Amino acid sequence: MPTFSAPDGTTLYYAEDGAGTPLLCLAGLTRDSRDFDYLMPYLAGRRVIRLDSRGRGQSAHAAPETYTIPAETGDVIALLDHLGLASVPIIGTSRGGLIAMLMASFAKDRLSGLCLVDVGPVLEPKGLDAIKVYVGRTPAFATLEEAAVARAKLLPGFANVPHARWMDEARKHYEVTDGGLALTYDPRLGDQFKAGGAQPVPDLWPLFDALEGVPLALIRGANSNILTAETADEMARRRPDMLHAEVPDRGHVPFLDEPESVALIEAWLGLVP
Repeated sequence: MPTFSAPDGTTLYYAEDGAGTPLLCLAGLTRDSRDFDYLMPYLAGRRVIRLDSRGRGQSAHAAPETYTIPAETGDVIALLDHLGLASVPIIGTSRGGLIAMLMASFAKDRLSGLCLVDVGPVLEPKGLDAIKVYVGRTPAFATLEEAAVARAKLLPGFANVPHARWMDEARKHYEVTDGGLALTYDPRLGDQFKAGGAQPVPDLWPLFDALEGVPLALIRGANSNILTAETADEMARRRPDMLHAEVPDRGHVPFLDEPESVALIEAWLGLVP
């Protein structure tokens, strides 16, 4: 199992598949490397690296106060150093995109391209409040089947998603134990996320503007409650060269195997040095 040590000594897991030009994939708040399973068949010919952030998936749990975007950005830099990679393009989903944007502010030379997935410099309070409802809570479901049905209702903005896909999602987000289902991440992540919500949201536009000159793309779920169309439009105004696609029938976040997502990612990768 490939692992490396974070700057504070936490053991972190990463998956590495394929060969060729490297591509780093960073998942969202409660997700892990498996979040990109649906996209993997479309990345043939690439060396795809997927990180389990601290406290998620197969990475070790850490001190709750380190479940922050700055600490997790430091982990990404450590991973690049571990792999001997001077720079990489990144697909960043939600929190993963925020990590990549922070990288651009102080380690821009390590970032050769960025595809943001349903995230930008403005995070809608309504969407953040929806996440607070479930993050860190032990699931009440007895089976994965129950979890799949509930997840289809829990995530707003999704339509025309087959039950089999929600079953796949349940397997990624919950672990079957003798006592029922358990989270695949440290529940204390929820406490840290909620504590951060009590603080004023910083102005993230300087982080976005720091991406100047970096090949940039944006995928937005058409029904997203985190990234509004207005914010996406402002991102496009500031970066007219940014590739942009909306995925119908998707909220936060698209699965990335939708035709719109695949086409945009392929076009963006063609722009990366």
